[in-house]
Amino acid sequence: MDRATFFSAQAGRTLEAPRRSRTRFTIGDVVRHKAFDFRGVIFDIDPVFANSEEWYQSIPEEIRPDREQPYYHLLAESDDNDYVAYVSQQNLIGDSLAGPVSHPEVHRYFEQFENGRYRMRQTLTH
Repeated sequence: MDRATFFSAQAGRTLEAPRRSRTRFTIGDVVRHKAFDFRGVIFDIDPVFANSEEWYQSIPEEIRPDREQPYYHLLAESDDNDYVAYVSQQNLIGDSLAGPVSHPEVHRYFEQFENGRYRMRQTLTH
């Protein structure tokens, strides 16, 4: 498999990842966690786990996801609060039918919720 390297500020090191990664979701998609009661909108994607080792080890071993899969940065919301979440692909399902996300930072990244997903602000795209 063809691999590339990239620097992860969160992990604080250079990581290796497949040059092409098969993501199930894309930036602007609304998703829900399979096991925990929160949902959110994707605002960034890492091709493999790219957070700190401390963060990874804090996940109980019996539910710790594999590092070699896409990880998504979410503007997340639960009944209690809004926050940023970092979630493995295996733990997410699509949730666009439930409507827009009410996270207060949504409008910083996205223009509007349309046809079940958000469109990224033009000023943030390449």
